[in-house]
Amino acid sequence: MATQTAQLTAKVRGELGSRRNKRLRDAGFIPGVIYGHKEDVVPVTLPKIELVRHLDRGAHLFALALDGKNENVLVKDVQYDHLGIEVLHVDFARVDLNERVEVTIPLVLKGDPKGEAEGGVLQQVVADLEIECLVTQIPSEVRHNVSNLGLNEVLHIKDLQLPEGVRALQDPDLIVATVKEIAEEAPAEGEAGTAEPEVIGKVEEGEAPEGGEAKKE
Repeated sequence: MATQTAQLTAKVRGELGSRRNKRLRDAGFIPGVIYGHKEDVVPVTLPKIELVRHLDRGAHLFALALDGKNENVLVKDVQYDHLGIEVLHVDFARVDLNERVEVTIPLVLKGDPKGEAEGGVLQQVVADLEIECLVTQIPSEVRHNVSNLGLNEVLHIKDLQLPEGVRALQDPDLIVATVKEIAEEAPAEGEAGTAEPEVIGKVEEGEAPEGGEAKKE
């Protein structure tokens, strides 16, 4: 299994600062940096539409055309706006295509657990998987079929079938998902069925009923 390398053209970013970066984003570009391998940190700009398209497809490895040469880089961090929608900045780390790297990828559970037929509900506890593999073998996601998961059964990290050459970094006994019944909450004290019924027309001793006088001893 080989990771598809996303091709992108980048330009060296001469002017720095938040105002300059905002102008870049308004013009359809995303600021970023390239670092690592004991080389200088290089600020860059990247075309927003192409970059976002690759990121949405789960791209991790990029070949950036920069100043006439290609830089093989790995996405290390993507900063989004406060709504988590718009990409604001991207950090890339230089990589050798023969080195192993640590990355986080989505974990997707497929199928309907057989325990649902017994009244259970699938609860996914872990949504992202931390892995180590060759930079050229990073999967866009890991899928696991949970069709055989019965009521009150548990899926662990060690139960996942990973692609060849991929190693999970999380605790093997970490719970990924389980199928459990959702217990109904008992009504709180004082709710329906426990309140004392109101007695219409009940008059305390010495108290005047509506429209009348109080009874005198």
